[in-house]
Amino acid sequence: MQVITTQRELEAVLAEFEKSDFVTVDTEFIRETTFWPILCLIQMAAPGVTALIDPLSPDIDLKPFYELMANEKVVKVFHAARQDIEIIVHQGDLVPHPIFDTQVAAMVCGFGDSVSYEQIVQKITHAQIDKSSRFTDWRHRPLTDKQLAYALADVTHLIDVYQYLVAKLAREDRAHWLNEEMAVLTARETYDPRPEDAWKRLKMRLRKPQELAIVQAVAEWREREARERDVPRGRVLKDDAIYEIAQQAPRNAEALARLRTIPKGWERSSSAAALLEAVNAAFGLPKEAMPRLPKPVQPPEGSNAAAELLKVLLRLIADKEGVAAKVLASSDDIDHIAAEGEKADVPALKGWRRAVFGEAALKLVHGELAIKFDKRKIAVFDL
Repeated sequence: MQVITTQRELEAVLAEFEKSDFVTVDTEFIRETTFWPILCLIQMAAPGVTALIDPLSPDIDLKPFYELMANEKVVKVFHAARQDIEIIVHQGDLVPHPIFDTQVAAMVCGFGDSVSYEQIVQKITHAQIDKSSRFTDWRHRPLTDKQLAYALADVTHLIDVYQYLVAKLAREDRAHWLNEEMAVLTARETYDPRPEDAWKRLKMRLRKPQELAIVQAVAEWREREARERDVPRGRVLKDDAIYEIAQQAPRNAEALARLRTIPKGWERSSSAAALLEAVNAAFGLPKEAMPRLPKPVQPPEGSNAAAELLKVLLRLIADKEGVAAKVLASSDDIDHIAAEGEKADVPALKGWRRAVFGEAALKLVHGELAIKFDKRKIAVFDL
């Protein structure tokens, strides 16, 4: 298996891919020691043509590859696309379009929640994939034949998977069910979250608005610092440290040094000075500018029981329709419908999901639909 390492080879193979209606794409990358993933290998396939591209080669400019990713005439097929697209967005400054995510399509076609690539390949093509090279250092050169075979298998079998799923979606008139998910995957904001929203990643119990203000300021500072230095967030500051800083609100280096989550001596660094600046800025916010702590929602009496019934209904409908329950409604959707009924602003009550599940869910919470156990089976009936 030849790896493409020159511009001439790259342009020649991409010209072949441009002739196809679709191209399957996968990437190998490393991100354990960096904020941004390091792209180490690109795998591509279409009927009659395959390619392994070395983005680490000094003789390659990936501009033609990114042009293909933006080519509206060629569908880009991924499995579990988000991380691959994130790399393309960061390095190529574009979101591939149009795309087709076989993991999402498989859920719509009844292959279960978040089905893996190996599982879907085995079920559709009956091929077995050797995943022994999954955990490897893709930066090391030369790559072995075993590594290259593993990498290429991630796109060659995807051709058959894609064609099978497209045909099944067409037969069952479900292609439009994917539109919402593909819209999220092709939205630029999906891959470029704002640093000021970084605090939302943290799961912390906060007691006072001032604590939330400090968490927001420190999380934003950490996000910007990690991006600028290209290191993982935890290398800048651990999550536990952010929580302790929010609780203790250190105003100077001496107070910072007393925290158990801060490494000895770190309080004298330039990073610590910047962090303290963020803490003091949050501490100095006027009362009217302080963020509001989210109030825990008290569900109406009986909504917990209603949610349990809705979960049963969801499973029944998912099995009947041959679709993963996760595609029809999330746990949050269920909780909101149980508590708010028609007023719930959730995906399960919009578009095709409403027709398939949402209307029945509302009838259940309104007492117009019931569930019974009959002849060793659970059934739904109108009241």
